[in-house]
Amino acid sequence: MLNVQGLQGRSARAWRTRFGVAGVAAVAAMLGGALFLAGCSSSAASSSAASSGPNTAALPAGAAAQAPSAVPTAAAGSFAAGSRALGLPSQQGGKTTITTVQLAPGSDIIYNAELTVRAQNVNSATTRATQIAEGIGGYVSSENNSSNPDHPSQATATITLKIPVTSYAGTLSELADSLGTQLSLQQQAQDVTEQVADVNSQVTSFEAAIAQLRALLSHAGSVNDLLNVQNQINQEETQLEALQAQQRALSHETTYATVTVTILGPKAKAPVHHPKAPPSLGGGWKAGWRGLRVTVDWTLAFLGAVAPFAVVAAVVAFVIFRGRRWFLRRRPTAQPASQDS
Repeated sequence: MLNVQGLQGRSARAWRTRFGVAGVAAVAAMLGGALFLAGCSSSAASSSAASSGPNTAALPAGAAAQAPSAVPTAAAGSFAAGSRALGLPSQQGGKTTITTVQLAPGSDIIYNAELTVRAQNVNSATTRATQIAEGIGGYVSSENNSSNPDHPSQATATITLKIPVTSYAGTLSELADSLGTQLSLQQQAQDVTEQVADVNSQVTSFEAAIAQLRALLSHAGSVNDLLNVQNQINQEETQLEALQAQQRALSHETTYATVTVTILGPKAKAPVHHPKAPPSLGGGWKAGWRGLRVTVDWTLAFLGAVAPFAVVAAVVAFVIFRGRRWFLRRRPTAQPASQDS
């Protein structure tokens, strides 16, 4: 009986011990979770305060709700820092506005624009366009003036300007606003990034090949080998010079935008640009009939031009033929010589 009670006492102490250990472990886990949640909440609050910036704390309660809008602005600013911005002027309601378009970083673009304006004085507007281009580092590529002393109001001028790409948008807007009344504006952008990269790669490859050939030239053993290597070097240098010329042309076109300005006098007629229609069956049919009509007309014209000469030649030939026959009939027949018996 005593042993049974002792066993029961030991069992009760062991159960209390296990319960106490489990309770302590559960309380420790709850305290750890609470501390972890408190730390996360504090870190989130601190990061939110840091992102809102130092000026957010000074804003009123009504304006503080608009603070998250600064995050997209900052993101847009970081994107603009790593890319190129292009401002495209457009005319709306008689006013020229600039629309900014983001371009991929490292892209090579060729810009072309055609601007038509009407000015009171064509010569003054031409001089002003030249001054604007030269003021930002550009130059005049070509200029063509047409004027009639009897009708000075019908004078026209076409000037082609080369504008640095970095000042293309602002300069185009200034030209449209300061030269006169804008009549039309057409722009075109051509991406030649792949072409530029390909030409640069080919230039590098040819330069490396020429360097290797020159190194091989110093180790040529015979005169024949020397001549063969030298001929190969000459061929490689010829191709390299052509590629370098193309490289310089592309570099110039991507560095300077081309702006063609047409300046019209007060009474000069604006040029009409007819867009080219795509080829079609009806267009081919009309072109074929037009070609057939032109061919028939030229053939008839040729026959009409040749006909007088043909008639004269036929009359002359007929007269010669009839005269020859008459002469042959009138000529006496030769008598055979008599033989002695």
